[in-house]
Amino acid sequence: MEAKKSGQSILRDLGTWIVIATVLGAVVGLFLGKSAHMLAPIGDLFMQLIKMIVVPMVFFSLVGGAAALGRSKGAGKVGLVTFLYYGATTAIAVILGLAFSVFFQPGSGIDMAAISGAAVQVGDLSKAGALPGFWETIIGFVPANPVKALTDGNILQIITFSLFVGFALAMLPEEEKCFMSRIVDNCTKICIKIMMAVMMLAPVGVFCLMADATGSFGYDVLMKIIYLIGLYICVLILVTYVMIGGSVALFSKCTGYVEFFKAMWKVQVLAFSTASSMAALPLNMAVTERELHVSKGTTSFALPLGATINMNGNAAYYAMAAIFIAQMYGMELTFGQYIAIIVTSTLGAVGQAGVPGPTLLVVAVLISAGIPIDALPILFGVDRIFDMLRTAVNITGDAACATIVDRFTKEETMSSDE
Repeated sequence: MEAKKSGQSILRDLGTWIVIATVLGAVVGLFLGKSAHMLAPIGDLFMQLIKMIVVPMVFFSLVGGAAALGRSKGAGKVGLVTFLYYGATTAIAVILGLAFSVFFQPGSGIDMAAISGAAVQVGDLSKAGALPGFWETIIGFVPANPVKALTDGNILQIITFSLFVGFALAMLPEEEKCFMSRIVDNCTKICIKIMMAVMMLAPVGVFCLMADATGSFGYDVLMKIIYLIGLYICVLILVTYVMIGGSVALFSKCTGYVEFFKAMWKVQVLAFSTASSMAALPLNMAVTERELHVSKGTTSFALPLGATINMNGNAAYYAMAAIFIAQMYGMELTFGQYIAIIVTSTLGAVGQAGVPGPTLLVVAVLISAGIPIDALPILFGVDRIFDMLRTAVNITGDAACATIVDRFTKEETMSSDE
């Protein structure tokens, strides 16, 4: 328990240092100008370390998540409705984030291709040839050789293979399933430990990369980040008060639209201040059961699951960050790349649970769509703002799901309460 608290304290302190590093990097970059590029190799080393651990972390976390979902099939109708709601709302949140980013162009106007190495990646993409069709895109999700997909870092194919492995693991006999689950869980913990170690270097890496970026592009980059935050808030308002609130009004018989948000405000404040769905879970369960009048069976199933896999705010952020960075590099994305962003953002949100520090799983989204990741650290300094906002939205979706599930699964939940 003390180790967990110590880890959380380290992350809070790390977040503070990353913010400080971002500000200092911006100041140093503006002062040094183009000569700040001499700091770029240190930032590049930091990004290389992140790339090193992303693939195994995505693989093991998704295998474990898929195995957990596979084991929950005994929950029957409750589980089915819960998963459908979480999956549908997460996909809609991604599409909303994508649409806002494409329409309002928050990252356009900066020629990031001037950065050394980035132009090569953009150039390679421009030579990619004809636009892949729908079936070519779908077939491309399935690896002909899973080992090659892992070594090549093909995130979409890794996700597909991980889901198959996880669901197959869930169907093993109990003893073998427990044994393999422990191995997968321990591998995930190892990856997280490595990522924690890498993130100890984050303030230095972010400082160098931010200095390089602002030295090359001045205040333009900072203004673009503020613009992105504003757009993200607009997307989250739509997700919360139109999509989530609308689903409650249409499908829930436990509570009405106004009553729902009157009950949820205190949970939202707690989630916003802690930036943790798990920290807000006890209060969310109490409010959902006592004030929203959801059965104990539904509450005890839907909310803990939602705190782990329902990440509407995260998924929207992944998509917006990917489009933002692509626009900064002046990239024209193909249909296949948009599909990759939608799929990886939706599934990557499920794997977010337990991953410490800034939103590093957005790296997987960028890699899946062939977008350079060099500019990503400039978002690390404001990740706490994004994290607080999206957590408040995530827990609201958890409670909304519980009210809707309770309507359609009365018999199952009544029997579970007895």
